[in-house]
Amino acid sequence: MALADEAAFRAKVLELAQHQEERRQLGRRDIPGGAHTPWGLSQGGTVYAEGVTSHSTAGHGGFKLSAERNRRVHPTFRAAGGWYEEDECWAIVAFTLPHLFTAFERRHAERTVKDSWPDAWETIFGTILGPGESRTKDQRAFENEHATDWIVVSAITSDQQKGFVECIATPGGKRGGTEERRFLVPTDEYHVRRIGFVIDPDRHSVYDGPSSFVGWQGRGSP
Repeated sequence: MALADEAAFRAKVLELAQHQEERRQLGRRDIPGGAHTPWGLSQGGTVYAEGVTSHSTAGHGGFKLSAERNRRVHPTFRAAGGWYEEDECWAIVAFTLPHLFTAFERRHAERTVKDSWPDAWETIFGTILGPGESRTKDQRAFENEHATDWIVVSAITSDQQKGFVECIATPGGKRGGTEERRFLVPTDEYHVRRIGFVIDPDRHSVYDGPSSFVGWQGRGSP
C-alpha cells in the first residue's frame, strides 16, 4: 500500500511497532502442527488463550474455538463446529474476543465485519452504515445505480491503439451468459476503481479492431 508522505510513513511504522509490542504482551504461544483442520493437516498453530487456537496449513488456515468459547459468538456469525477461516471469518473471533487481539487487529477486524457482513453489523448495533463504510453495501448501491450501464470486467493496455486501454464491458458488470463489448478508454482516464469503471458511451468508443486480449484475437466485432 502506497503511503501519502513521510508523516504517513512514520505513523505506519509507529502503528506496527505498537502492534508488535501488544502482541508480545498478550503472550501468545506457538504449538507444533499435526491437528486436523477443515483445510488440511495443521503445520503449526498459535494459542491465543485457552480454547482459542489459530492453525496454519499448506493452503489455508483459521481459528478453532472450543465449544465454550464458540457459545460467546453472536448467533448470526456462529459456526457450528467452531472453525473460522483466515480470510474473513477470523474477524468474527476478534470481534467476539477483542481482549485477545491488538488494537491494530481489532481495527482490521471491525473493517472486515463491516465490509463482509454489513446487514449483521447494522442489526447488532442498531445503526446504518453510510457510503464508504462497507464494501458490500457500496457494491450493492453501485450495481443498483449502474444496472444498465456498461461496466468494465477486464482491461489491458492496448498494443494496437497507443495511449488507450482496451476494455471488455458487460451490462451491469455481469459475467457469463451476457453480451460483451470492447471499448477504448484513454490511458490517463482509466483508473482502477474500488468497485468498477463505468463506460461513458459519449466519450469511450466501441472498438472492434485487433485485440490485445488473447481470448478476443480472431473474433469478430461485437
